[in-house]
Amino acid sequence: MSLLDHELELLAPAKTAEIGREAILHGADAVYIGGPAFGARHNASNPIEDISSLVEFAHRYRSRIFVTMNTIMHDSELELARKQIWQLYEAGVDALIIQDMGLLELDLPPIQLHASTQCDIRTVEKAKFLGDVGFSQLVLARELTLDKIKQIRAEVDTPLEYFVHGALCVAFSGQCYISHADTGRSANRGDCSQACRLPYTLSDNQGRVVAFEKHLLSMKDNDQSANLEALVDAGIRSFKIEGRYKDMGYVKNITANYRLLLDELLERRPEFARAGSGRTRILFTPDVDKTFHRGHTDYFANGRQGDIGAFDSPKYVGVELGAVVRIGGDHIDVITNAPMANGDGLNYMNKRTTVGIQANKAEKLGDTEDGQRWRVYPNEQMAALPGLKVGTVIMRNRDHQWEAALHKKSSERHVGLQLTLSEQAGGLRLSIVDEDGIVSHTDAAIELQPAQNAEQAESGLRASLAKMGNTMFVADHVELKLSQPWFVPSSVINALRRDAVAAHEAARLAAWQRPERKAPAEPRAIYPDTQLSYLANVYNEKARQFYHKHGVQLIDAAYEAHEEAGEVPLMITKHCLRFSFNLCPKQAKGVQGVQGQVKAEPMTLVNGDHTYTLRFDCKPCEMHVVGAIKPGILNSPPPSAVPYSPLVFHRKRPQH
Repeated sequence: MSLLDHELELLAPAKTAEIGREAILHGADAVYIGGPAFGARHNASNPIEDISSLVEFAHRYRSRIFVTMNTIMHDSELELARKQIWQLYEAGVDALIIQDMGLLELDLPPIQLHASTQCDIRTVEKAKFLGDVGFSQLVLARELTLDKIKQIRAEVDTPLEYFVHGALCVAFSGQCYISHADTGRSANRGDCSQACRLPYTLSDNQGRVVAFEKHLLSMKDNDQSANLEALVDAGIRSFKIEGRYKDMGYVKNITANYRLLLDELLERRPEFARAGSGRTRILFTPDVDKTFHRGHTDYFANGRQGDIGAFDSPKYVGVELGAVVRIGGDHIDVITNAPMANGDGLNYMNKRTTVGIQANKAEKLGDTEDGQRWRVYPNEQMAALPGLKVGTVIMRNRDHQWEAALHKKSSERHVGLQLTLSEQAGGLRLSIVDEDGIVSHTDAAIELQPAQNAEQAESGLRASLAKMGNTMFVADHVELKLSQPWFVPSSVINALRRDAVAAHEAARLAAWQRPERKAPAEPRAIYPDTQLSYLANVYNEKARQFYHKHGVQLIDAAYEAHEEAGEVPLMITKHCLRFSFNLCPKQAKGVQGVQGQVKAEPMTLVNGDHTYTLRFDCKPCEMHVVGAIKPGILNSPPPSAVPYSPLVFHRKRPQH
């Protein structure tokens, strides 16, 4: 079903169908996953058969499955994309997440379309247009403030989706070309080389070094846990967790964390309801600090913040555990703020480098006024741990005991049932009504005999009917509508219950109504602009036809078409390095002796032989990373100018 205005949807990522099932058990109302191709994550693709099984599992809980097909596509790929979409539709998928408007010009099944974050939805006009051309859900830009979200919601009736947790791309999504310019690997085609996580040296217009070898384009991770209610009030209805490259532990932990937060909100706000069905019971204590992150930021939700960058390291350094108090020949003693375990992953900073330690053995020596004293025998030789000394701060990025809990069963999700046992000619009938109002009836032929012990017979029937075992159900209420107490053998009542539960599962699946694609508005919507630059990512003739049909007159080709030979913005971002280093003219405004020294001059960003010019558009408060495509890439064929090969979609890339 389409997301209704009073429903709040927790949307979790899945690298595999197995992870998707666990996301649902840990509270996800919807899951997004990559299909065989075109999913913007090359090594997170899944076969149709796996997606089909995930769909069936999800629909039992009234959770939806979305498949990402959010790359831009070459003309030679469109027919393959069309065939894949039909296969996904036949597999029961609820919606596709896309950015290429050329897909809207194909012969598609009536499957819902969601506008990907790569569509760069930052304005009321863009959001309204996409809703009017047939999108059923809009993923807003991560950079939007709460006030801007409210403005969009006031003018747009399409359900709004927003990233609430996970890795942040520094550029406006869909507006980053630095990877393709330098390596030929296109972010908009799912093969980003992650130039944003590299170290850079920043210089001003006079060549003075402002920052040396820092990860200046690397953002902390998004964390909107403190803003959930404000996001609900602003109009967000789907709360999206980033992470289709993340492992099972991350998905379990972060999904469970937001499930608990949303459930607490729903208890206080009865005007809202959960989008999916069932009650989720988390069997561990979620902790967002214990799985991969680069620090936490709510980014621009509450306006520009000064500390959004992960400049020191793009790696997961973990949680501060304690400090070294003694160094031995084969061990270190650490005063910690928490217990340790064999196998814990530790690290510390040595100058600009993170040094990792595995605690091969951890022994508790006792308690002190400052905490617990532990002796750690590293898996590494002490001589291989540079810069380690008394006073060094130790971080823990792998809590072995906590992670071990996630390898076990860590959540349950049950749908509540009302069971009624009644008699009919020739036997008994067990009727079931679940929390969604779905009804099923199952009959058992049996010759009824009066019970000798009425009270015992009734309690036995109730107990037997309430036993749901390892099923997805829980019996909230059992009613006996019998003319008199009957004796029913336990084998008979248990078999009736098992048959009834199986029949009700089938009834739930049969009752699922997949939403159809939203019809485009009439008269035809007109795009907010009459011309498009390479930033619109138009990479095929069908996309060009789409925009022409909606009033656009001049359309430049996507950057991947290799028609932009000169210097252009390779990355457009709300992150501003002048602001980060207190060089923004707005910061200096009114400060005696400073304002005249700070000018809107270009700066330079250097990594190895890569040099970029930084230009600052102060009116919208944006930074442009300007550069040119490398000659060797410019002169090579554009991506997929040759017939599509499935091998392209399985190249390795670093974890986001």
